[in-house]
Amino acid sequence: MDAEAEEMAKHQELMREKALLVTHILSKLTIDLLLSNIPQNPQPYHTSALSGEAWLIELILGHPDRIHCELGMDVHTFKAITLKLWRHNHESLKYVSLEEQLAIFLYICVTGLPIRHIGEHFQRSNDTISRYVAGQFHLD
Repeated sequence: MDAEAEEMAKHQELMREKALLVTHILSKLTIDLLLSNIPQNPQPYHTSALSGEAWLIELILGHPDRIHCELGMDVHTFKAITLKLWRHNHESLKYVSLEEQLAIFLYICVTGLPIRHIGEHFQRSNDTISRYVAGQFHLD
């Protein structure tokens, strides 16, 4: 019986080693597969030739009815609100002018579009758009 028990113990040890080897191989393959799905050079998402700032300039310089249709106010009111925001210490950020921040806010109010669509329109990330919607314009 001792020889039989010893043989069984060797067999169990061999099975444990094989199981560890298979587990290691499967883990490595899983990691390799997951890493292969991560793009090495991510493709830019917002690639329109017309940025949000360029679109806003078109509105300001274009037909008076167009800015009213898109932002819900005429160009003089837009400029007056921008000036008022400057006076209340709001300012342009590194990549987004105060005028574009206001335009983003107004465009959301006028259209009711979700953040993802606003981001596409202004060529900005969803996170950037969210920051300007969530209480950016508090007047003290």
